[in-house]
Amino acid sequence: MKVKVKSFVHLPLALLLVLFVVSPVWANESEVRSVVQNAFGKLKSGDYSSLYDILPQNAQSKISRDKFIQSLQRSRDSYQLNRMDIGKIKVSGDIAIVDTVMYGKLKKPVEAEGKIVAQQYLVKETGSWRIATGDSATVKKFLAGNPNFAKNFKLTEPRIYAKQNGKWIDVSAVLKANKK
Repeated sequence: MKVKVKSFVHLPLALLLVLFVVSPVWANESEVRSVVQNAFGKLKSGDYSSLYDILPQNAQSKISRDKFIQSLQRSRDSYQLNRMDIGKIKVSGDIAIVDTVMYGKLKKPVEAEGKIVAQQYLVKETGSWRIATGDSATVKKFLAGNPNFAKNFKLTEPRIYAKQNGKWIDVSAVLKANKK
């Protein structure tokens, strides 16, 4: 009988230990998910000024708020965002990578249902997660200093797809060529 009592005493202690070790990971993933969802909402609604506020300081030093807003306003003529799916989230210290699929409507060069498959990069600055997706210098700097993180989470280039005859067609190369 004593063995059973000891087992019951050790089980709650083991569960508490697991919760203390694992819950920070869940909390970080939850925070990261929330920031990505919030950023998508700002992007979708055209609240580019607020979106600028969640860029890393390094990115803000490279582009003014006005230029950032103007750039996003110009690109808004090419697509209309509808929804976003969040996939795998990988957090390591002060950086996170999130797989996302954003759905919407392509307006240019042709009108079609579309989706963008992209990774969102986040860095933690002064206790807050910031979206660093467009800031390749910040991402490259982190990856150079954290090769194990890069090994465990494959980095991919964004891909843009249009739906044609019920099938998703990768149009990334066509759109890239049209920009040149």
